[in-house]
Amino acid sequence: MLISLGARGLLSSYPVSFGTFFKHLPTVNVSTLKFNLGPAGKTTLKLFSTSTNAAASAALETPHFRTLTCDQKYQIRLYVDALLQWNQKMNLTAVREENEVMERHVEDSLAIIDPVRDSYLSHCGSSFEKLSVVDVGSGAGLPGLVLAIACPSWNVTLLESMNKRCVFLEHVVGLIGLQNVKVLRGRAENLGQNLDFREGFDIAVARAVAEMRVLAEYCLPLVRVGGLFVAAKGHDPQEEVTKAERAIHLMGASLLQTCFVESHSKYGQRTAIMCVKDGPTPRKYPRAPGTPAKLPM
Repeated sequence: MLISLGARGLLSSYPVSFGTFFKHLPTVNVSTLKFNLGPAGKTTLKLFSTSTNAAASAALETPHFRTLTCDQKYQIRLYVDALLQWNQKMNLTAVREENEVMERHVEDSLAIIDPVRDSYLSHCGSSFEKLSVVDVGSGAGLPGLVLAIACPSWNVTLLESMNKRCVFLEHVVGLIGLQNVKVLRGRAENLGQNLDFREGFDIAVARAVAEMRVLAEYCLPLVRVGGLFVAAKGHDPQEEVTKAERAIHLMGASLLQTCFVESHSKYGQRTAIMCVKDGPTPRKYPRAPGTPAKLPM
């Protein structure tokens, strides 16, 4: 419908029929024909050659990205395009180039799926389908949006405290047409004390949010007993993990393992810290908003 309306505006000044116009266009893929709504509603048509588009696609075909279906790849590209466009107006990521977004963010997010699957099936459940997952401090949707695209049977909640980022996330969810994603504005400390969400998720995941002691208090109250907490970290998180062991135990969980993630990114070795929820989190946790970050356990 949107393309139809845009095309009508574009053709209004030309004495040709809709069918004649498209008949004389060069043969292109759907993805290479774009109508852009410019200033004051002015519509422009962009054509990209198939060879150029194919070359660009080949350059962005990171290893884990290649395992996705064609539809999932297209959804990822829509997400990356929107991220780069919105990033010009608000600070969503320090990365400004498409190749770098694919390597540094998308590839890293996809790379944690295999170790999470292994840990979950070994310690938490017999099926990796239809899981409820919360991405705490989702920011630009990393890794939650990427996981929702790659694992369409999951129900993914993107938890983000900043309204402008929530607006972006809602825009992307609508743009891609994701039916398995909910965007929730709020703080983890409040959500963890809300009985509608407390200990209601199979998996809680967080990437580039806070140190492990703080993350444990943010995430573990949201994980069901028997569920999994996953923290995506850098190449050498051992000191941080050691400091967090007390906090992890206080939340009713135990450290399962540190997995080295084969992200194939040029930004170095990545790790995923896995914690399994052994028992209920004491009711006093999480503490009041701001307290976990100011006074880590």
